[in-house]
Amino acid sequence: MSVDSQSSSSRRRAIAQAFRLTGWISFWIQLVLGVVSAIIVLLFAVFSQRPGSPSNNPGNGLGVFLAVCGLITLGGGIYLAFRYVQIGRKLLSSNPSNHPSKLETIQVLRLGLIVNLVGMLLTLLGAQAIVGTLVARSISPQAITTQLFDPNRIISGLDMLVVQANTNTVSAHFAGLVGSIWLLNRVTR
Repeated sequence: MSVDSQSSSSRRRAIAQAFRLTGWISFWIQLVLGVVSAIIVLLFAVFSQRPGSPSNNPGNGLGVFLAVCGLITLGGGIYLAFRYVQIGRKLLSSNPSNHPSKLETIQVLRLGLIVNLVGMLLTLLGAQAIVGTLVARSISPQAITTQLFDPNRIISGLDMLVVQANTNTVSAHFAGLVGSIWLLNRVTR
């Protein structure tokens, strides 16, 4: 075995290990944050539909729709993180025909970047809509004066959980972005 092939083999093993480790870390961070966010959004949807709940709920309309779109996109990011693990396994294979090409690997990483950027954008837009509704509710004259007390204008803990769910989803997409960028840097140097 020549020095060049040994160097190439050790570089391939190092990249394979990076793909496996980064893929698993990214997978689990995104999965945990995504599941927590999904549970919060589902709980919010169930409790906001009960009789007597506020009709100007931040969960009604565009905000939650975009948040759910961000969660669906996060599912794609989770899948791609698992795909990174599979690429790492293929790179460790003793059969060279199993190794993915550099171009194929870079395309998967670019797709991961796009999916997480789109997901982050959708989630941030959803968060803006939800927070905007909460701010409008908090500064409305009915919320300030005690003479015209309207319980529908009070911001509840459940409202804040929806904001937390969006923050978790943005964080999950960020973890996916960091993993993809780091792996892309490893592959292209």
